[in-house]
Amino acid sequence: EVQLVESGGGLVQAGGSLRLSCVVSGFTSDDYAIGWFRQVPGKEREGVSCISSSDGSTYYADSVKGRFTISNDNAKNTVYLQMNSLKPEDTAVYYCAADLEGWGPCIGPLYDNWGQGTQVTVSS
Repeated sequence: EVQLVESGGGLVQAGGSLRLSCVVSGFTSDDYAIGWFRQVPGKEREGVSCISSSDGSTYYADSVKGRFTISNDNAKNTVYLQMNSLKPEDTAVYYCAADLEGWGPCIGPLYDNWGQGTQVTVSS
């Protein structure tokens, strides 16, 4: 059974940093993608950043380029999202998810398995 467990959310002031972690387990293939998505009530879910397990390809939404960094520690089965220079508009529930078909567009409908989410709140 595929499982993803997020952690690392919290409350931070604008300009601050947080690092989200997503521990993954139960994968039967080495070729998959992990994505970080975020959602605010009343708004569509947004693909923030995604990474390929096979070659490390990455994607970043324009809104986070230059501020967020996604990385993959295979030894720890963990994907990280380092978030710097946080802005109030980054406030959302952040979810990690897995696309077991491998690398592709960083969009929610392609991702089959989801974590429970972690709240990130950035105060102004």
